[in-house]
Amino acid sequence: MHLLNLGILAHVDAGKTSLTERLLHSVGVIDEIGSVDAGSTQTDTLALERRRGITIKSAVVSFAVDDVTVNLIDTPGHPDFIAEVERVLGVLDGAVLVVSAVEGVQAQTRVLMRTLERLRIPTLVFVNKIDRRGARCDDVLRAVAERLTPAIVPMGTVGRPGTRAARFLPGIGPYDVLADHDDDLLSAWVEGRVDADLLHRALVARTGQALVHPVYFGSAVTGAGVPELITGIKELLPGADGDPEGPVSGTVFKVERGPAGEKIAYARLFSGTLGVRDRIPFGEARTEGRVTAISVFDGGTETRRDAVPAGRIAKLWGLTGTRVGDALGEPRKAHGRFFAPPSLETVVVPGPDTDARSLHLALTRLAEQDPLIDLRHDEVRQETSVSLYGEVQKEVVQATLAEEFGLDVTFRETTPLCIERPAGTGAAAEFVKKGDNPFLATVGLRVDPAPVGSGVSFRLEVELGAMPYAFFKAVEDTVRETLGQGLDGWQVTDCTVTMTHCGYCPRQSHAHQGFDKSMSSTGADFRGLTPLVLVEALRRAGTRVHEPMHRFRVEAPADTLGALLPVLAALRAVPRTTETRGDRCVLEGAVPAARVHGLEQRLPGLTRGEGELESGFDHYAPVSHGTVPRRPRSDHNPLNRKEYLLNVTRRVGG
Repeated sequence: MHLLNLGILAHVDAGKTSLTERLLHSVGVIDEIGSVDAGSTQTDTLALERRRGITIKSAVVSFAVDDVTVNLIDTPGHPDFIAEVERVLGVLDGAVLVVSAVEGVQAQTRVLMRTLERLRIPTLVFVNKIDRRGARCDDVLRAVAERLTPAIVPMGTVGRPGTRAARFLPGIGPYDVLADHDDDLLSAWVEGRVDADLLHRALVARTGQALVHPVYFGSAVTGAGVPELITGIKELLPGADGDPEGPVSGTVFKVERGPAGEKIAYARLFSGTLGVRDRIPFGEARTEGRVTAISVFDGGTETRRDAVPAGRIAKLWGLTGTRVGDALGEPRKAHGRFFAPPSLETVVVPGPDTDARSLHLALTRLAEQDPLIDLRHDEVRQETSVSLYGEVQKEVVQATLAEEFGLDVTFRETTPLCIERPAGTGAAAEFVKKGDNPFLATVGLRVDPAPVGSGVSFRLEVELGAMPYAFFKAVEDTVRETLGQGLDGWQVTDCTVTMTHCGYCPRQSHAHQGFDKSMSSTGADFRGLTPLVLVEALRRAGTRVHEPMHRFRVEAPADTLGALLPVLAALRAVPRTTETRGDRCVLEGAVPAARVHGLEQRLPGLTRGEGELESGFDHYAPVSHGTVPRRPRSDHNPLNRKEYLLNVTRRVGG
């Protein structure tokens, strides 16, 4: 049987979840179509999703079309939950990108299409809401070609758009784009011998290669165009592959808790067959876990199975330590990040009756489901901060803590997540049994700036055999951990750290006695000394704080430009290009991440509600206005030697 893991993606409110309901009804999985507004859909199962009318967590449901089994994954459309979409993209065989015939191509639509093309995921486009007043089918098709991708093949036209009687009229449109990607079709076209079979074969082949994207029109509400879309899903998108006899390899893309608090992992298996009672390594630490139960998605329900083969999506019980993004079995080649990481953070403030320990446990469980919220606990101030994509995500975290865990919290003002980069080169060293070094270790480090975007690299200028490898590993791991908080408390990146000096005290013991730790170096000595040496090297190099900047694109009535520009200037936005297109103007530029929410709030009033904003993380820029932001430290503070040594060794010198 042919198997397809299909993602439904869209900008929020384009009708993605409603289309999922219509697909399930059309293939006989459900008898009655649920409503997003009524909170009765199959895939929005969280109470919070039903109440707010948006998808927050990805959900899986299965259906069959003839001999094809489709595992359909409904994903969030709001940009604050783009991390949830990212996790799903890595397990898809194909996708349907939903565009509204009324609102047209929107900000998130563009972000999603760029990513789908970059990952070469075969994608169909479905223009929804053709029955709604204001549907602009021809205009939207042009916008798809201009703003999403020119590689589209219209699969028909629309009759009576904007009315309840709107219908999709099948018939493949101009296929010159398809001919551009298919030499056989191009030759047949030139010679005047194109027939339906040749056209269909070319469409199947080039869609499967993600070179062209068929476009369907329809309505999730009336069902118009949905049968044709289902045929396209069945015939044009390639199925899952993978060798069931090969080594086990899979990816965890979602984690949830069951009724008894047990951890359940959603995983796509790319190779091999995984069975109940099998032991399998997972995650970066390659921890081994034992699978205690498996269920797969089949015919709209979950079915318990003894094993799951390559190509399938399954729910796995028993892997208690697993996290979202973990590799199961043999790791696959990493694709890297599809979207930018969160650029904002906030401090969680517990309510008067909220137990701190319960709050920490609840936040830890949320981090299992979404590692990008990146919990950061400050022991000194007893504060926990979380990373965010936006204000809606903050509201959802607050509501989730209240509804699922019974915890009342508020948040401090959202602030940007900055980084530090070295301003120059700096070096420092401390030697065993010299000065006030209380550790039995010699460590010398040099910090050099590295190209933007290169991250952190660790190198050796000493012989690898000069001391046990475990000591080198202790230094490298501690360097990377210490760089999490630079001179101003932000993560230090884009640098090379080189170990220039090393030394240790070999294993020693008194006569007729065992190992004496006080006379011999241990990994703890290197882990203790490295932060002191590294921050001194950073001090000598100097660091500069950089704030996250978003690229923005504002499209608004041309006569509102005069009102827009002063507000953009006040928000420290820098327009780079300004273009007038008839009665519309388009501004593109950069704005500090911390000011994006303010721009979102001001734009409707400035543009009579007609302004459209598209934004996303673009780069980090040196802070050049006002006071340089600092972040409270949550470590033992190696910037203060006396305080650090008191915390680490309970003494201040050798």
